[in-house]
Amino acid sequence: MYSIERELALQGASPVAGVDEAGRGPLAGPVVAAAVVLDPENPVMGLNDSKKLTPRQREALLPEILAKARAVALAAAGPREIERINILQASLRAMAAAVEGLGLAPAHVLVDGNRGIPIKLPQTPIVKGDSRCACIAAASVVAKVYRDRVMARMEERYPVYGFGRHKGYPTRDHLAALKRYGPCRIHRRTFRGVPALAGA
Repeated sequence: MYSIERELALQGASPVAGVDEAGRGPLAGPVVAAAVVLDPENPVMGLNDSKKLTPRQREALLPEILAKARAVALAAAGPREIERINILQASLRAMAAAVEGLGLAPAHVLVDGNRGIPIKLPQTPIVKGDSRCACIAAASVVAKVYRDRVMARMEERYPVYGFGRHKGYPTRDHLAALKRYGPCRIHRRTFRGVPALAGA
């Protein structure tokens, strides 16, 4: 998974950062982005698209990523920002903020997806990058674990919705809770399904 990073290094582009987000699809909670600069000489084994890993595997990888990476940064956009500028723009802004928070300036940024992000650095969008690039895979794991932890805490604040189980995604249980109780403060009220089910 380090082939793209190594090719960039051969071209003189080092260090390389990978950036990804978690939480575009849920009806509630933030979208969370992570940026990671890995050390090719100290690789993290077992990286993959976070969606292809179990929660236990992601939790096990996180401390290794944090210990071995040259830099890691997180950023997020909350429900009100998502409502204001839409989920795509919120995701792109969060990814840009994560890169800017690294504490070092990458020579090149690898972005998961098919769009660039609003930064003044060389970058390459890579479709399915979280399955192809180690640094993007690492970013996907960090973003997913952090967001899942946020939603687990939201379970304590809003227990009727079951956020700890579904993390805000539109499962049958979540939709039933929305219909019964209406939206809470962390629901994205511009998302299709939330206003209709809430009677808004």
